[in-house]
Amino acid sequence: MEKAVITGMGVVSPIGNNVLEFEDNLFAGRHGIVPIDHFDNSDMTVRVYAPVKNLDTKEHFPTRELRRLDAYSLFGLIAARQAVADSGILGDIDPYRFGAYLSTGLGGVGTTLSEHDNLRERGPRRVSPMLIPKWISNMLAGLAAIEFDAKGPALSHVAACASSAASIGEGLRAIRHGYADAVICGGGEAITQKLVMAGFQSLRALSDSADPDRASIPFDRERAGFVMGEGGAALVLESESHARARGATIHAEVSGYGITSDASHITAPAEDGEAIDRAITDALAEAGADDESVYVNAHGTGTVKNDQVEAAAIARVFGGKALVSSTKSMTGHLLGAAGAAEAIVSVLALRNSAAPPTAGTTELDDDMQIDVVRGGARPAQLSRAVSLSLGFGGHNVCLVIDRRE
Repeated sequence: MEKAVITGMGVVSPIGNNVLEFEDNLFAGRHGIVPIDHFDNSDMTVRVYAPVKNLDTKEHFPTRELRRLDAYSLFGLIAARQAVADSGILGDIDPYRFGAYLSTGLGGVGTTLSEHDNLRERGPRRVSPMLIPKWISNMLAGLAAIEFDAKGPALSHVAACASSAASIGEGLRAIRHGYADAVICGGGEAITQKLVMAGFQSLRALSDSADPDRASIPFDRERAGFVMGEGGAALVLESESHARARGATIHAEVSGYGITSDASHITAPAEDGEAIDRAITDALAEAGADDESVYVNAHGTGTVKNDQVEAAAIARVFGGKALVSSTKSMTGHLLGAAGAAEAIVSVLALRNSAAPPTAGTTELDDDMQIDVVRGGARPAQLSRAVSLSLGFGGHNVCLVIDRRE
């Protein structure tokens, strides 16, 4: 059975618009959280968010094409371009053996809201013909397939905040079982609009802190919710035999994938955490034994219940042996793009022999019986990383990523 290796990575995020910038800020513990400045939030409790900054979109797309892209597709497609360029795969793969699994949580919300305003103000005849193509959640996968001539499977896996992690796992399966030689995997999200943030606020999921340095503090005793972020992230997964035959640089191997459902509640994690345990143990069983130090990139939203249940699951499976961090403390929550961004974090942790910090988190809550990296990156000889993604609806995804020389 084929192994699936990572040969390309790309990211657009609140802490960097390429992998090098992202890596530098990640290990320095620099967050991208700022006060809300793009709408009037005087009637809301939420005060901060984590936007993509300093991205000149006209450097990437002509004006006419920009009008045809929702921001979620724009972020995801730029990340996919970086990943494909990093992999060097174009021109060296059968198009029908090349897939695009690129996902989102909510899709083109910004387009939908602006066109709804257009409908009310100017009538149905003035609604853009691009509304539906910009809105639908599979369009990022379609755009990538068109751009890179990927004529194999092209899908969007919608699993809320676990969407892009599921796409990586399904890319692994496509390669292992012979359906593709390579798959561009990842996602994009752009849902920092007032309506969306008001909805999450009403669920009591968003932090109400006005201090950017203490707004996203997973596992901290004072945590009170997550910070809304945006961005895109993509990886090229490739069969090891195909990668080696063309002399590609191999960053790491995706060696295990576990996916389960709580089958419990539409927003809250199941109290017993049993399905999270099973996703982790399934992924580890698939990856095989490894006795070296493990880095766990936790879902770690900073909501009270998620952190409690997730930390207990990590403790049950790994005891105190794993180094744990939540990089949402720096990026905010990228929702449908979070899993792919955090898979890249996992690769970078292996590459740097260090676990990135949980920036801003200082004093752990009493029931956090895990080793949370705080105060700065922690050097460690790591051969394996585990990335957890959990989503509304009870979706649980675990990816195991191993160092490859």
